[in-house]
Amino acid sequence: MGIAGYQRLFCRDALGVPGIALPDETNFLVTFCEVGRRMKCHHFLEGIRHLPRRPSATLTEAELRLMNVLWDNGSCTVQQVLDGLPGDTSLAYNSVLTTIRILERKGYLRHNKDGRAYVYSAVVQRADATRSEVRHLVKRFFQDSHELLVLNVLEDRNIDAEELKRLRELLGEYEKGTDAQ
Repeated sequence: MGIAGYQRLFCRDALGVPGIALPDETNFLVTFCEVGRRMKCHHFLEGIRHLPRRPSATLTEAELRLMNVLWDNGSCTVQQVLDGLPGDTSLAYNSVLTTIRILERKGYLRHNKDGRAYVYSAVVQRADATRSEVRHLVKRFFQDSHELLVLNVLEDRNIDAEELKRLRELLGEYEKGTDAQ
């Protein structure tokens, strides 16, 4: 039978290849090796490409950590951002640079060249990003209802009397401001 026999098979199983959904029929090349009597499967994803992850509409946790450094310190180089991260965060320079470039593509940052280094600064202010995140949260989890969000916060048993008092004051101030308009 020779050293190895080759046969084409079609697999109808879900293969669980990370990052892509496979069609019902995926082309496999099965290699049967006489020596050791082992079969090896090599799948060929013909016509299927690994699609890049969709960019997140909101800030990811990693992006938020970097943005907090930039919001707190103003303009920074990549190394200054890396140095400004909390002590328990250990990231490589290239990871920080990649995340900063993603933030720049999303429109959160811009850069200026200072000698050989790029200096990055926030385009979106913290308050604007916070409002955007809350709007996204309300839309996604509370059927676009701010009332449902507030009710959810009030139903949380961890809210103390001082926080509740402050919320009442803020609502009162808001009502006065809207009545005056």
